Amino acid sequence: MAQSIRRAAVAGSWYPSDPRVLASEVDAYLSAAGSPSVPGRVVGLISPHAGLFYSGPVAAYGYSLLRGLRALTIVLVGPSHHAAFEGLALSGRGAWETPFGAVPVDVDLAERLLAASPLFIESPRVHADEHSLEMQLPFLAHLVADLRIVPILMGTQSRAEVGALAGALTKILPGSGALLVASSDLSHFHQARTANAMDAVVVDHVERYDEDGLMACLELSHEHACGGGPMVAVMKAARALGATQARVLRYADSGDVGPLDKSRVVGYLSAALLAAEA
Repeated sequence: MAQSIRRAAVAGSWYPSDPRVLASEVDAYLSAAGSPSVPGRVVGLISPHAGLFYSGPVAAYGYSLLRGLRALTIVLVGPSHHAAFEGLALSGRGAWETPFGAVPVDVDLAERLLAASPLFIESPRVHADEHSLEMQLPFLAHLVADLRIVPILMGTQSRAEVGALAGALTKILPGSGALLVASSDLSHFHQARTANAMDAVVVDHVERYDEDGLMACLELSHEHACGGGPMVAVMKAARALGATQARVLRYADSGDVGPLDKSRVVGYLSAALLAAEA
């Protein structure tokens, strides 16, 4: 039976479709990020998902921590920008197309998650046009030769969905060696001073590893982050998997690149969730 392939939705527009051009761009961002020093083992990352030109310079700070890894399973958790649904939508089979080659889904982990909560559904349709998880793959597929993924989109990002996802990940992931990635941009299309002040609230909650405070903040206003639910769920699951602190690696907004337009910006955050070294 032929393997089902989830076709890249934004290759050639949000990031280069030519693997040589894409590798050069990703390497440039990683080089500029350098080698951030973190006090512990990476359990999870928070990473932005805008077009690579805008969010890549920030995302590189988190993904630079994965240099040298040859094999890795990544559980990707992001928001749905295009499909409206309730629950947690898994892309549980086949592989995802990237300019660097197809990245297989970890079918065993996906099936175990599907069985862990009735809120999980398997829905390739929901994933077909979504960019929030795809935008993590230019870095991941370039850095990790033997990469497997478990792609999850959150529907309403409600407290119930956050709890169900965090609980399932806590139950299924111990011993798997999988790493968590929450995909989220921060505030959208405010003047930079306003955006930076709004984003500072999220950054502060992340830096203090205050996932409950962040959830309460998001319930008051979803304007703070488009992927706030994924952030909270990953923070909760990472804590249960041993993370005890968060390190904010980089914050910027879209006005920091390109034409330097500060009148209408989007905020980007890269952060690592860390466990003490064994």
